[in-house]
Amino acid sequence: MLRNLTELYEGQPVVHIEHGVGRYTGLKIIEVGGINMEYIIITYADNDKLYVPVSSLHLISSYYSSGTTSTQQAPLHKLGSEAWSRSKVKIVKQLRDVAAELLDIHSQRLVKKGFSFNLNIDKYKLFSNGFNFKITPDQEKAINAVLSDMCKPLPMDRLVCGDVGFGKTEVAMRAAFLAIENNKQVAILVPTTLLAQQHFDNFSKRFEKFNICIKMISRFCSKRDEIEIIKKTYEGKVNILIGTHKILQKNIKWRDLGLLIIDEEHRFGVRHKEHIKLMRSDIDILTLTATPIPRTLNMAISGIRDLSIIATPPELRRAVKTFVLEYDNIIVREAILREISRGGQVYYLYNNVKNIDNTARKLKELVPEASIAVGHGQMNERNLEIVMNCFYKKRFNVLICTSIIETGIDIYNVNTIIIEQANQFGLAQLHQLRGRVGRSNHQAYAYLLIKNKKILTKDTRKRLDTISSLDEIGVGFVIATHDLEIRGAGELLGKDQSGQIEKIGFSLYIELLNNAVKSLKSGHEPSWTDLTRSQLTEVELRIPALLPEYYINDINTRLSFYKRIARTVCSNEIDELKKELIYRFGVLPDPAFYLLEITIIRQQAQELGIKRIDGNEKGIVIEIISKHCIDTSYLKELIIQDKVKLDAPMRLRFINELQDYTMRIEYLKMLLSDLYQHRT
Repeated sequence: MLRNLTELYEGQPVVHIEHGVGRYTGLKIIEVGGINMEYIIITYADNDKLYVPVSSLHLISSYYSSGTTSTQQAPLHKLGSEAWSRSKVKIVKQLRDVAAELLDIHSQRLVKKGFSFNLNIDKYKLFSNGFNFKITPDQEKAINAVLSDMCKPLPMDRLVCGDVGFGKTEVAMRAAFLAIENNKQVAILVPTTLLAQQHFDNFSKRFEKFNICIKMISRFCSKRDEIEIIKKTYEGKVNILIGTHKILQKNIKWRDLGLLIIDEEHRFGVRHKEHIKLMRSDIDILTLTATPIPRTLNMAISGIRDLSIIATPPELRRAVKTFVLEYDNIIVREAILREISRGGQVYYLYNNVKNIDNTARKLKELVPEASIAVGHGQMNERNLEIVMNCFYKKRFNVLICTSIIETGIDIYNVNTIIIEQANQFGLAQLHQLRGRVGRSNHQAYAYLLIKNKKILTKDTRKRLDTISSLDEIGVGFVIATHDLEIRGAGELLGKDQSGQIEKIGFSLYIELLNNAVKSLKSGHEPSWTDLTRSQLTEVELRIPALLPEYYINDINTRLSFYKRIARTVCSNEIDELKKELIYRFGVLPDPAFYLLEITIIRQQAQELGIKRIDGNEKGIVIEIISKHCIDTSYLKELIIQDKVKLDAPMRLRFINELQDYTMRIEYLKMLLSDLYQHRT
């Protein structure tokens, strides 16, 4: 379902649950049978148009996919063709398999007996007091959830998700402390040698006042040191072992491993993931990730994989000041000099390996005061690690690099990033790259340089304007930009899902996955009807139901309220919206009142398993999804009393004189209330 105003603009690809992928092309008020209604227009292949009443906005989802970088590339369906129907059949099978796998993982965890850790409050407080920063509310929730999991007799499998620098590592450290206090060993698995070094430094500093043995295995270790560390690990003399996939090797034996902490699991290969999966059933596992997890995905996996989200920024963290500018040597020189003059370091991102050395030479001539090195993905891996390690240890102050820094180690001293040809990057990637600076309390700067503003496309200009305007701390996590969401889905559900997401769009895919999980949990094999039941319910009462232009004249504000109304799930939420509308715009006009009432009716109908309600001045027709939704003996009684006619096995016709709009609504609400009392 659509979630915020930025998601719907002219040309935006959307998915109608019954007709497939099209493009939103505007709002239009149309008079039908003397009644004014506002419609959303969706354009499909061959320029066919579909008019969707605003009261049916819940049938529309925004379309985002991993492969669609431009709105022009969305695969539009043809109205009335079989392509969408064929896609739906494949999607149901795929969703059923994914949901079954998620539930299988969950059930396996429930039958395994884990170690129940004992929390010594006094010792824990002593360790907690060593944290020099104020715990944020989200951090506190995550810490409490992790400690609670560890104290239960079931193996923990919790994912802690939070933007870079929001305090995931402190959560991991407190979990590690609890494990060690219970005489268990801790393994910390990271994707890169440099990240291993960073964790080793951070954990060593945090645990320095405690008698804890922390070791690291990486390619920087000598063979002799590695053999010695493995020996001490087996003897139980190593409390915390940090390393890359090396710590998964068969030659590493543990005396008593109790906790595995995984940093960015998605960056490990299939073989390593299989090894981790085998470990999952026996020990507590804590996974850390910086990839935003959308609310709908959270819903889909809730109760299956435990999830904690840290969205609150730490105190004193400043937003990165972002500038979109045409390239100028003076700007580049001043930006670099300003940073190194305060003892800081600079990322200079040039994403063309072929010419990167030429760029380095020019930069050295432009800023001779700077010490410069080059790092990119085509370098020998060992040499690249050496360069990055030297930069981490402040042996030079400007790193000319490619986008390999998009995910990497945290270097708190780097507080300026300069990106050449920033127009070549997507919004999410720019957000990730900008996130490489601003990890400390110092003001950080991002310079997005382009050759010529005049030749930018409309989409590119909008993208750059957006990234420069989003200057609130943690905004990237809050908005959870869509390609990052898809990446998050791939990491949690498996990369094979990307093709299915491509067909129906991310939003609808995750919504249906959530329904598939619920369906299997209740013992039902999911069908397309089951999965879309909550979206499919339609109500058409031949009543003017809209927010009139004279009431809310701004089209964007009107659209925003339509979307908020469509997202409501109960009458209490409608009451809150009603209060807000009255407060902001005055007494509700009749069409607005009818719109809210029809939304409540749709919510009630969804609970009853009703597919469609048609009403007019002569009565109400209700089409149910299954004959098992309502007590058949009650229906027989109504038929005998001639209160209802059976038009078809699933269509009930209630005949009554309902000329008055308010009477029509009240009669229907009473009817639904009676049916609810006689539901099966």
